[in-house]
Amino acid sequence: MPVISRFYGILIAMYFNDHNPPHFHAKYSRYEVLFAFDGSIFEGNLPKRVSVFVQEWIEIHRSELEDNWSRAKAGEPLNNIAPLE
Repeated sequence: MPVISRFYGILIAMYFNDHNPPHFHAKYSRYEVLFAFDGSIFEGNLPKRVSVFVQEWIEIHRSELEDNWSRAKAGEPLNNIAPLE
């Protein structure tokens, strides 16, 4: 599970050859959520404040997420993405 970013105790990871639709995993404490690149959650739950942080981060880094998804599908190393500041 390649970790591509960390901020505020939130771990962002993307798996190689993962299923569609394009998404990433956000982990916080005992929670894990699958986020689509439009910011919607399609599996799991997080505390509201943590979800807001992740959605802000997505808005800033959507193109980098899409690039990493393509890299993961091709089996290429993933790029780190800057944390939310």
